[in-house]
Amino acid sequence: MTSRNARVVPHDDHVVTAKEALEGLYLRLEMEAEVRLVAAALRAGWTANEALDAIDQLRADDIRH
Repeated sequence: MTSRNARVVPHDDHVVTAKEALEGLYLRLEMEAEVRLVAAALRAGWTANEALDAIDQLRADDIRH
């Protein structure tokens, strides 16, 4: 019985932080939002580089505020 119990991982080792739990979803949503923004910019006549530069500028402005 002792060897069987020794293989059981304590419940504390299964706990994840909120960041770990949400990070994958956050990154997927961020990527989806960027794809949609670039697509909208392309439909409006912008180049992909102009769209990406504008997104980068928005992020930089957001960080400063």
